Amino acid sequence: MKILHISAECYPAAKAGGLGDVVGALPKYLTQAGVPAGVLLPKYRLKWINGRHFTPVFKGVVRMHNYYVPFTIEREDDDSLGFPLFVANIPGKFDRPGIYADPSGYGYGDEVERYLCFQQAALQWILHSPGRPEVIHCHDHHTGLIPFMLKHCPEYRSLAYIPTVFTIHNGLYHGAFSWQKMYLMPFFDAGARGLLDWADTICPLAAAVKCAWRVTTVSPSYLEELRQSSNGMEGLFYHEQHKSLGILNGIDAQVWDPAADPYIARQLNDGKVGEFKILNKKVLAQRFNIDPDLPLIVFIGRMLPEKGADMVPDLIHRVMHSGMRIAFVALGTGDPQLQDTFRHLAHQYPGRFDAALEYNEGLAHQLYAGGDFLFMPSRIEPCGLNQLYAMRYGAIPIVRSIGGLRDSVPDIGEPGGYGRGIRFDRFDVEDAYMAFYRAADLYYNQYESLERIRERIMAVDFSWERTVQRYIDIYRQMADV
Repeated sequence: MKILHISAECYPAAKAGGLGDVVGALPKYLTQAGVPAGVLLPKYRLKWINGRHFTPVFKGVVRMHNYYVPFTIEREDDDSLGFPLFVANIPGKFDRPGIYADPSGYGYGDEVERYLCFQQAALQWILHSPGRPEVIHCHDHHTGLIPFMLKHCPEYRSLAYIPTVFTIHNGLYHGAFSWQKMYLMPFFDAGARGLLDWADTICPLAAAVKCAWRVTTVSPSYLEELRQSSNGMEGLFYHEQHKSLGILNGIDAQVWDPAADPYIARQLNDGKVGEFKILNKKVLAQRFNIDPDLPLIVFIGRMLPEKGADMVPDLIHRVMHSGMRIAFVALGTGDPQLQDTFRHLAHQYPGRFDAALEYNEGLAHQLYAGGDFLFMPSRIEPCGLNQLYAMRYGAIPIVRSIGGLRDSVPDIGEPGGYGRGIRFDRFDVEDAYMAFYRAADLYYNQYESLERIRERIMAVDFSWERTVQRYIDIYRQMADV
């Protein structure tokens, strides 16, 4: 194993969002490209993990102030994901039925202790392993203190020669905690205190940007946005731009394959896209209270302001009262008040609006297959994977021009005939309404254009095979891989 990815998520073992998808795919495609990679994540009490057998490969302890926490590193026996998957079994910290929150949606109150334990368990294992990775690739703030610890903690300084890459999947979350909890940290050089500090807190995200050998974001536009607007960190990202790079995510084309997807009711046959979409929409009409003769717009994701889900209720009222004939389906969980609002909308607009307030991977696949359009009004979207999945299944994205959405979805109105979707710029109901109007007009009045766009977007190569070489180039710049 040359590259070790350390992450809080890895699909299908543990996924809450795009982080899990990326960490579940990138190591597989690195390995296929001749650069062996593996993943370490916490051992949660989740269905996929519970259904697999793991063999212990290392046992150790982590010091947390005045007590020690035992842990075991275990490896999945079958390497069923196409790469070695390791889990850190830390009793009392991660053996819970949720990644970041319990099944009721309430966050755990000991995140600082949990992830400090996890990061040190990872380093203790590497420290005592005969075969050390040639690169350590950390993902998001949950692993952001590792580059600092390697350089400035005496206990781990013998590993300082190992290059580190830190990928920011979502810079909105810093993982910051009070200096009053500094006692939970491993001993570190007093002179390095400033590398931990940001806004008078210990900030794992800022520490990683300062200390990692290379920093990547999941799209070029998102890196530029962080330099211009990142809650006070603009100067930091500008200062570290010499080691930073934006790489647009890929998707796992083996998982997201309309011709072979076991989750969808009607697979793509002989390239008959129109028939594929119609049959899968009819299946959705059996699951949701919608009219299958209307153009179907879907929203899939977390129902949070970050994703723009709070715009949906006012937009739906605007659309329905205007007489525009569309159907809308939402899938996801999130803010409890928003979920209640979505329930009311389903009662208010039967046949036109419905929602499944749950996390359901299989249903998401079916919605991509049966939906005519995918709506992503995000306030922040570092990369976005949903629009890439949607295009793979012939669902035309309706997106706000932000982050990776801007990089991956040129507007169909732009010259050259390369458009892939409908974009709008401002985060407001009127801009989004005009995007819906364009979608309805395309569906009802320009069906031949609709069919051409579907065929074009389904042929675009967003696979990891295309993207993975960018990461290999970074690794080779730092180490002989």
